Amino acid sequence: MTTTMDKMRKSAPTSDTPSRVRRGGGVMSSTGLYVATGVAAFLFLIPFYILVRNALSTDAEITGENWKIFPTDIQWGNIGELFTDETVPFAQSLWNSAVVATLHTVGVLLVCSLVGYGLARIPYKHANKVFYAVLGTLMVPTAVTFVPSFVLVSSLGWVDTYRGLIIPGLFSGFTCFLFRQYFLGFPKELEEAARMDGLGYWGAYWRVVVPNSLNFFAAMATITFINGWNAFLWPLVIGQDPSSWTVQVALSSYMTNQTVVFHLIFMATAVSILPLVFVFLFLQRWLVQGIAQTGIKG
Repeated sequence: MTTTMDKMRKSAPTSDTPSRVRRGGGVMSSTGLYVATGVAAFLFLIPFYILVRNALSTDAEITGENWKIFPTDIQWGNIGELFTDETVPFAQSLWNSAVVATLHTVGVLLVCSLVGYGLARIPYKHANKVFYAVLGTLMVPTAVTFVPSFVLVSSLGWVDTYRGLIIPGLFSGFTCFLFRQYFLGFPKELEEAARMDGLGYWGAYWRVVVPNSLNFFAAMATITFINGWNAFLWPLVIGQDPSSWTVQVALSSYMTNQTVVFHLIFMATAVSILPLVFVFLFLQRWLVQGIAQTGIKG
């Protein structure tokens, strides 16, 4: 009997076997994940490689039939040519885009967060109607309001000014909707404690809600800044003088019906995306957390 039991114990799988199998499967899955991530990163970086390669090349090498991985003679002078070109004030356009995108982001966050907080927290019998009206603005095509907005801005004398570039875009129905949905999930206990300390709606919003919602604000700021930096049609119409061009309008000036300056287009594009890269790298941690969260922890 003892011999039979010993044989059964020896033949039975030990507890280490499943763990080894699990560990082996984990290693394989991790390797596959790393390979897939590496391939995706490689494919993602190809356009940036082409951008930098062409930015440091001549027009003949960019459009030539014999493609080379690296240009024969790196044209560092393209950087100086970009900023010394008298026909396109590229340095001024970078400054204009930075001012417009920054003020646009601050204004949108302030206006839309107040609208979202009011719709989510302040009791009002017509709150739902106002909310549906805000959602209704999402269904109106931009082309419908473009001409009336331009006529209004022109009548106010805001053409070729920062006011004309920034103020008409401070309201965003979609951003208001996102803020409302976020504030609906915000813990009411924190606001109730603030009201017990004598704070009103504005005090609770500014001293309690905003400090505990920085992740979400950072996520919205990143998206809004990128949209403001990449805006083209409205700045093209409002910024009629070269001194008020934004970077996207300046980029379009290198491509006309007569000529296309390829090396300056690529160099200007490479320079123009650097601020977006810095903003994303600085805010990426808060961006991921803000998207992942629907409220606050704890």
